[in-house]
Amino acid sequence: MTIHFSIRHDVGRPGLRLWLVAGLALALGWPAGLAFAQTGAQGAATSSGNAAAQGSAPSSTPTADQSMLYPGDDFTLSPGDLISISLFQQPDYVATVRVSADGAVQLPFIGSVPVQGLTVRAAQRLIADRLRTGQFYKDPEITIRVLDTVNGAVTITGEIYRIVPVSTQRSLREVLLIAGGLPATASHTIKIVRPGLDAPIVVDLGTDLASSTAANIPVKPHDIIQITRASVVYVLGAFARQGAVPLDQASPLTLLQLAALSGGINFEGRFNDLRLIRTIGTERTVVEVDIKKIRDGKEKDPILQANDIVFLPTSAMKGTMKTLGAGSVIGIVSILLAAHAY
Repeated sequence: MTIHFSIRHDVGRPGLRLWLVAGLALALGWPAGLAFAQTGAQGAATSSGNAAAQGSAPSSTPTADQSMLYPGDDFTLSPGDLISISLFQQPDYVATVRVSADGAVQLPFIGSVPVQGLTVRAAQRLIADRLRTGQFYKDPEITIRVLDTVNGAVTITGEIYRIVPVSTQRSLREVLLIAGGLPATASHTIKIVRPGLDAPIVVDLGTDLASSTAANIPVKPHDIIQITRASVVYVLGAFARQGAVPLDQASPLTLLQLAALSGGINFEGRFNDLRLIRTIGTERTVVEVDIKKIRDGKEKDPILQANDIVFLPTSAMKGTMKTLGAGSVIGIVSILLAAHAY
């Protein structure tokens, strides 16, 4: 018996080609393992050819060690965990599934697989054994990554919000780096709320997270890391850049330094029109400052305090301020702060 068939060469999806050839093989009575082994080898060759054809094309894939973004192989799987399952050199076998309430995941070819209570390493072996026993692949190498978990995680709140999977324990530095690091507005003194402890653990990271020895403190599953906003100084008016400038906890910030960090004073601003608004208790006071005299060394360069507002009005604001007095200054500043908040 002669069977004539043809497969279009412009089929660009490896998965479609795999199923066409595998379906034909099963129709002819070939063993399932042989069919998938042959098509798998063809898929690997095609992938290698595509990679070679791309040559030195730029890649958007991060070059950093991605293993630190996921729990280790000793992480125990539980219902609710979201996991990604892939097969080495078989790009068509990829599944992102959540462990169901009964502790199982539904996977291609092999159906329901119970993984509750298994470590990531043990679940990888179990899935590989199922694929090998079913003769779908000869020597499958399974990789599992835990993308999300509600069972073994650390919650970061405050200036940033992240849920970081943690299997047994990790250092505070690792958890913060996984979360993207500390933003510029974050305080370097943080709190760790741990179940079973009456008081939070207070950690002063200093000025450099990378070199901080305090960052080596272990963080455990179910810990809550609280990151508060750092003390800031607000810059408004005729400066090149306006907004909030964090105060470095290790060194004081002076008025001239703040002006430099803000890009300097624009042409419409005058050095002798600067106002320093400081909150004492619940009251705000306005102090006029001549920054030119400070620059020339005729007056001391004041050290700024938390929540100080450095305001240099533009020419359009000056007439209104002279007419209405100090109350207008605070009113204008309040409007500008509200505008910058959005």
